[in-house]
Amino acid sequence: MSSETPRPNVPTTIAAYLDQLREALKGADPAVIQDALYDAEEHLRSELADNPGISEAELLARMATTYGVPEEVAEIYRDKEIQITRALRTPPRKPPTTSLGKFFGVIADPRAYASLFYMLLSMATGIFYFTFVVTGISLSLGLSILIIGIPIALLFLGLVKVLSLVEGRIVEVMLGERMPRRPDYPSADLGFWARVRDLVTDGRTWTTMLYFVMMLPLGILYFTAVVTGLSLSISFIVAPVLRLFESSWIGYLAFHEVQIDGGIYFLSMPWLALMFVVGIAGFFLMLHLARGVGYLHGQIAKVLLVRA
Repeated sequence: MSSETPRPNVPTTIAAYLDQLREALKGADPAVIQDALYDAEEHLRSELADNPGISEAELLARMATTYGVPEEVAEIYRDKEIQITRALRTPPRKPPTTSLGKFFGVIADPRAYASLFYMLLSMATGIFYFTFVVTGISLSLGLSILIIGIPIALLFLGLVKVLSLVEGRIVEVMLGERMPRRPDYPSADLGFWARVRDLVTDGRTWTTMLYFVMMLPLGILYFTAVVTGLSLSISFIVAPVLRLFESSWIGYLAFHEVQIDGGIYFLSMPWLALMFVVGIAGFFLMLHLARGVGYLHGQIAKVLLVRA
């Protein structure tokens, strides 16, 4: 057995080490803090399991020179996050200086298209999440009087945590908001029922379910806004093109023909040109809207899915 004496400023328990690491990362992105705590606890407990003959204090004294003290680990994670962010960042574009340049420059922003796709996808994910939560709560409450209700409820809460991580990855990839890449590390120091109590009393479990329920109305709103906006914009843009085929069957179905009270009226070229301009402007407005919605939704996900 090693007789190493813990160095000053080196925590003597894993819990104290994690507390110091959390304090050292104060002010960092909550998702980064969650990932760092998971990695540190997993590594330290794995080392402790591989060395059953030493205490936590002795292990941490050894690890101080290999893994690092909390302040060193925190600094490494801050540097690593900066490096990863720079590596994943799209090549910088010359920022437009005029109002028109800023308005039309959104067409070259990949994040606008990713947010647009997320808004389309959100209706499907919203239906799935809503159905999952309603079904899980109904089964858990309905079977609570039976012994089988307890494992079903625990399975449901565990799946909520898993889906939270999955949704976080989708949000980070499509909306660009940094989300956790690691789950919470299950503390081995706690017994089964203590871990169950922590799962139930963890506020993020319930805020995640709130997020899943909110995704249904938000998904319907997002999907409707994208489909309606794109449909109108594209229709207005192609109207002048269809005008060129007025002598064919395509022209018969074109937008320049309007029936009012049994009479047939034809839109003049100035009106069609105006429609074309409105359609172009509508398309760019849709991209700006998608980018704004993507940012706001990322903030919602950050608040409800990430531990503060």
